Amino acid sequence: MDDELIAHCDPDGHVVGAVPRSLMRRHNLWHCASSVVVRGDAGRVYVHRRTETKDVFPGLLDFAAGGVVLAGEEPAAGAVRELDEELGIRGVALTPLGVVRYADDHTRYHAHRFVVAWSGPVRWQAEEVAWGEWVSVTDLVGRVEAQPAAFVPDSVDVWLALLRIWRTREETSG
Repeated sequence: MDDELIAHCDPDGHVVGAVPRSLMRRHNLWHCASSVVVRGDAGRVYVHRRTETKDVFPGLLDFAAGGVVLAGEEPAAGAVRELDEELGIRGVALTPLGVVRYADDHTRYHAHRFVVAWSGPVRWQAEEVAWGEWVSVTDLVGRVEAQPAAFVPDSVDVWLALLRIWRTREETSG
């Protein structure tokens, strides 16, 4: 896995080449990634705990599936691949929600955000997901606000503003 070639980007999000995943991690290079929120019945969001063996943010809660975009891969194709690999979700229509830049001491990337609707079974990849559950947007935002350190920080940064909008809609429609 460390030898996978990933899409290396400049700080503005333009792909400038390919680099091995291990080099990207070692030098915290800019790259492209997909980030997908899965919405189920009544607008609930699928939340999962990452395994302790993940190379970035092990053991934390996450509400987005996703990962690095491989060299030569379109971000939407990466999103489809990651949904299948992590959660066993296939055959869904992606709704693109724009690109958001994220950077910290561990990772720097351009998150290509998507949302999907799913009411079927979720099948975790044992190497990536320890467990998961469906939660309302209101509950999810409350959990993130009460215990932000329990969640993957990049997902929080990339998605929280939109989750708050969804929560307002959920609260006003119900």
